[in-house]
Amino acid sequence: MRSDGFFKTAVIVGTIAWMALFAFVPNVLVFLASFGSASPENFIEPGFSLHNYARLMDRSHLEIMLSSLELSGLVTLVCLLTAYPFAAILARARQPWRSYMLVLVVIPFWTNSLVRTYAMTAMLNTSGIINSVLLGLGIVKEPLAMMYTPGAVVLGLAYTLLPFMILPLYTALERLDRRYVEASRDLGATPIKTFWRVVVPLTMPGIVSGCMLVFLPGIGMFYVSDVLGGAKAMLLGNFIRDQFLTTRDWPLGAAASVTLTALMGVMLVLYWKSSSRLNAGSQA
Repeated sequence: MRSDGFFKTAVIVGTIAWMALFAFVPNVLVFLASFGSASPENFIEPGFSLHNYARLMDRSHLEIMLSSLELSGLVTLVCLLTAYPFAAILARARQPWRSYMLVLVVIPFWTNSLVRTYAMTAMLNTSGIINSVLLGLGIVKEPLAMMYTPGAVVLGLAYTLLPFMILPLYTALERLDRRYVEASRDLGATPIKTFWRVVVPLTMPGIVSGCMLVFLPGIGMFYVSDVLGGAKAMLLGNFIRDQFLTTRDWPLGAAASVTLTALMGVMLVLYWKSSSRLNAGSQA
């Protein structure tokens, strides 16, 4: 019994120490760096100033942030509209088809997302699979220019992040009490009203969770923009990377990182509120 207790204590202490050393401390250092100033000798001069956050409001930086939010929001919408019907079918499917469909959702996680992004170039370039099929069928007379466009970036991000939207939606739809849907139909509601008034509110935690898991990584996945967009579609992740590795303006990059973390905190609060509202409604 003592050995078991010692093992559990060692695991807990080791996990806390690991998270503190490699997660908490680096984030605190980034937070402190965001208040400093750039220095050619030391990269960062310690201080306490909101100058870097004010610089993020410059027109050029603000345009990058807004375009990044717009692009990631579009990817989130595409994933939501695509994943919701699939998750609904998956939640109502019977065994063994449900297991087969879940495997199809999980298979992309077996390969690194960067490798999968490079694989998409074989489909989207002028001599790729899509253009070859379209030319072979006579649909187009010359190859379509799909690479290095915002559309290619949206497609690449949606392809990479779609499983992160499907799984929370599947969990929420699987736990949905079908009696609420049946009661709505018995009271004369149309299928559309039942969906908007019953199904969507009850699955809102899954929707918010899925949107969080897609929207936030979509802002920071700079390599997708580099490979498929040729860095023409600038994401916030590209901006942060450039500040740390190219321009060596670490305080500005740290301020952008803290802003992204704050955005994640806002979305977590929204998720917590939607979950609390759902739980309160269920208890009532």
